[in-house]
Amino acid sequence: MHLVLRSINGQKPELLLGDFKRFTSKTVVKAVMENPRESRKEWLLEMFKQAGAALTNVKDYQFWQHSSKPIELWSNKVVFEKISYIHNHPVEEGLVYNPQDYVYSSARDYAGEEGILKGVVVARKSFAIAKTTRVDSCGSGGSW
Repeated sequence: MHLVLRSINGQKPELLLGDFKRFTSKTVVKAVMENPRESRKEWLLEMFKQAGAALTNVKDYQFWQHSSKPIELWSNKVVFEKISYIHNHPVEEGLVYNPQDYVYSSARDYAGEEGILKGVVVARKSFAIAKTTRVDSCGSGGSW
């Protein structure tokens, strides 16, 4: 997973990312547990449990990997290069023909359509870069 984020009001990006990983890991595991149509439920929960058992600081399930590769984005040009890379990745992997066709991408929002996430901020060319703007490759796997 790739994420471009910008912290404001002096918030530390690593704390925002930690909150994001905690919230999403709990939400995903709960959704897997409660979805009667999830055909891979037992396998997924077992994989999360095995990943968590390998770590001393995990109580039950490990969803996000602990490693991430943050990159500071220092200019508008670099921000838009990274956003373009993120949007085009599903196309390059052969998942879709057009970036906005990938349902889990903000490319829909950038194409003037409504994506599935509410509150997506579309960066325009006048986007002001703060030192805390980061792109993060989260991998799979936050614990709880």
